[in-house]
Formats: sequence, structure tokens, C-alpha cells
Amino acid sequence: MTALLTTNLGDTPLLGRGKVRDLYAVGDALLMVATDRISAFDHVLGTGIPGKGKILTQISLFWFDLLKEVTPNHILTANVSEYPAELHRYADQLEGRSMLVRRANMFPVECVARGYLTGSGWKEYKAAGTVCGVALPGGLLDGSKLPEPLFTPATKSQDGAHDENISFAATEELIGKDDAAELQRLTLAIYGKAQQHAEACGLILADTKFEFGKTDEGIILADEVLTPDSSRFWEASAWKPGGAQASFDKQYVRDYLESIHWNKQAPAPSLPADVAERTQAKYLEAFRLLTGRELSL
Repeated sequence: MTALLTTNLGDTPLLGRGKVRDLYAVGDALLMVATDRISAFDHVLGTGIPGKGKILTQISLFWFDLLKEVTPNHILTANVSEYPAELHRYADQLEGRSMLVRRANMFPVECVARGYLTGSGWKEYKAAGTVCGVALPGGLLDGSKLPEPLFTPATKSQDGAHDENISFAATEELIGKDDAAELQRLTLAIYGKAQQHAEACGLILADTKFEFGKTDEGIILADEVLTPDSSRFWEASAWKPGGAQASFDKQYVRDYLESIHWNKQAPAPSLPADVAERTQAKYLEAFRLLTGRELSL
């Protein structure tokens, strides 16, 4: 199959193209379409992963449904036949990879939950013994389970650059104390339920990030949720603190880019077919393990 790298929905107003998603205005709603683009080191690569957008969308829809008792979300429908009639002609670009969603005033923070020490958190811990300013016990390793899950917010990058970790106090200054407290509560509640489900599937949810928005009815969960693009899922049976863990994400892509000594500057390189195929297989395996279903691309 061919990767869908860019959508074209005719006269439908295009609001923007992110690293993965194309966003359109559809009346009072928004249409999010997950393409097969893939990014690494904050750059969109020259080739995509066929079917990736469908896999991500179906994983998100699974989680939105599972989490609906914890928090309301922005989903109106993901059934193309229920979209406005003028979109039906574009079904080949929309089927399985799009969501019609409610508009919301988005909070300018990424809500990160960490249950394990890894990534930027591990780098900070090595340097200062903290994660986002939160002091942690000594002697932890890369991949160690934290004493309790942490809420570690980050500022949202507006220009595609890397997000910056910020303290909870800075979050309160940015969005107000009440909303900061509620985002912390929701983030940790969602993480707890999701981690419990992941464990039942033989996976560890090491960390993840959420985006929330505000409507007249209150705070809702938005964007994508708990996919291999926004979360670190590890194989529970292979977990061993002290280094990199067996994961379900774009690690094949990162490893390849490191092996060719790319300078991480534009233009981003393309991927060999075998790297793209192995990455697609990892995403599909994550879908199968989390949902218990097979996904036909």
C-alpha cells in the first residue's frame, strides 16, 4: 500500500498541517485527519509509514471509548457516512484515519504523566536528581519505576521545536491554579486507568502526554490519546531497568537515523523500505495488544 502523506479535501478550509495530522474546519466542528507522515528528532521525514494514520486513529478511538467514564472527550463521530455530505467524496482519504471533533479552547500545555524514569526525565535526574523540579530518591536507573506517577507539564511548541518541561508552579501561572489542579488530577487519573489496562495486555505505559481543551461544558480530552506517537509502551516481560527498553514506537526509525549520522537538520532523509515495514509492524502489534483486535489496512 502507498503512504498518504498529504490530504486534499477540495474547498474544505484547511487550518493547518502538523507533523502528522491535517486539520480542517467543518462548520462548527473540526476534522482531524491522521496522515502516514512520521517525524523524528522534531523533523518530518521524507517517507511515511503506510497505514500509520489509520493505526493511530483506531488506537485513539479505542482509548477515548475506554476512558469516557474518566473524562469527556472531543469526539463527535469517526464514521465517514455521518460526516457532512460534501466530505463523502473524499472517503478514500478519510476512512479509518479521521475524526470529526468538537472545537475547544486548548490549554497551552502538554500534560505529561510519567510512571517510569526515561527520556528527558532521566537526563534531568542524572544531572540534578529531579524530574521537572520534583526531587526523586537516589539510586534510580534509566527505566526505573517511579515511587508514584508524576504530572510533569510542558509548554507546547508553536514552531515545531521541542517542547520545554515546566514546573507545576509555572503551569499555575500560565493557566490559573484551578485549571492546573484539574489538569493534574485528570492526567494522573487517565494514566492510572490506562496503565492498568496496559499491564493486563502485557505492556508497561512508561509515560504519555495528553492535550485538554475547555468548552462551555467544561474540560475535555482532545487531540490523539495513548498512541505510540505520544506514549512509551514497553514489553512488560522484557522490562529491566538500566538502559533502553523493548518498546512499541518509532525506535527503529530513530536507530536508523542515528546509524547514518544524520545531523538532525532539514532536509530530513527518507527511510529504507525495511525500516518502514518494521516500524509499521510495531504499530500494528501495539494496536493488537492494546485492543485485542486485528486491523486490516
